[in-house]
Parts: sequence; structure tokens; C-alpha cells
Amino acid sequence: MNEIAWWIFRYSHEGFRFPQNVPLQLCDLAGWVAVAACLTRAPLMAELTYLGGFTAAAMAILTPDLWSPWPSWPAIYFFLSHGGIVIAAAILIYGRLVPLRRGAVWRTFGVVLGYALIVGTFDGIFHVNYMYLCSKPRSSTLLNAMGPWPVYLFAGAALALFLFWLLWLGSRFGRNTVSSPISGRNEQTR
Repeated sequence: MNEIAWWIFRYSHEGFRFPQNVPLQLCDLAGWVAVAACLTRAPLMAELTYLGGFTAAAMAILTPDLWSPWPSWPAIYFFLSHGGIVIAAAILIYGRLVPLRRGAVWRTFGVVLGYALIVGTFDGIFHVNYMYLCSKPRSSTLLNAMGPWPVYLFAGAALALFLFWLLWLGSRFGRNTVSSPISGRNEQTR
């Protein structure tokens, strides 16, 4: 409901201005994927929500790129939306509603890279900057410490893969056996 209310609010105030205000940021997609994961408990949707959505939303919450000051509706929407993704991911995985499958890290990484390729192509054609693929955000974020364009894209992808692996590891905490995110083999834990 938050997402629907936001786009109604935004389009009623700004109008539909293609290509500037279309929902192509990774967290826009992650929000809808989280809804699908919660409604269907589909393993792929849960993996994308937990690994891709949780990582992107948590990073956005920690280093927000707000274009409207707090406590305006756009700023409130931003934190509700990103917080909702984090909460949905935590409930799905840590609540043991949907277990991560073998290969979840690589599958999610591949989907995120594929989505970035599509969005990057859109960015290049229409001269916009969704997912910060063409330039860094105005506000201070972790991307600012990762070098100039295009270096920060590769550094960001490596960091994402590392964070996916850490989240995968965290999802296995407390279980008797875990499967390696790389080999898929089961390993005993203490």
C-alpha cells in the first residue's frame, strides 16, 4: 500500500515524466519482489528479497539519498519502503518461512547483474541515472569511497557479492548443517 500511495502521490504532484520518474531503482523492484515473496513464499522471490533486497534497502537506510527533507512525505515513504523490505526479508528467512536453496547467492547475484544491465541500457539510451550506474548519488554514500566511474561499479558489485555471502552465512546460523554457497556441499556446524 505504501508503494502504491507513493506513486499516486508522486504522479499527482509531478505528473508522469518519462524517463525521469519511473520505478527502476533496485529497491523499487525489491519492494514488489518482497510483496510477491510474502504472498507466495516462492523460493526465488524470497532469495531475491533477502539477499538483493535486504542488502540494497539496508544500504539505502544507512546512507539515504533523500531529495526531500525530513519529515516530508517523500522522506517518510523512503524509510517505510526500505524498512519494509528489510522486515519482509528478515521474517521470510529468519522466521524460517522459506529456506534459502543451494546456489542462492550466485542466482541472486546473477539476477541483480542482469537487472543492472537492463537498467544501465535504459540509463544510456535515455540519459538518466537509475541505480547510480552513470554517476554517484549527490549525498555521501559508500559508493563515494569506491573510486571514480566505472571503478565504483565493479567495487560495488564485489561488495554486493560479499554481503550476499555474509547474509547467506547469517541465515544458516543455528542450524545443524549448512551447504556452502559456492560448492553446495553440506558442512557440519557446532
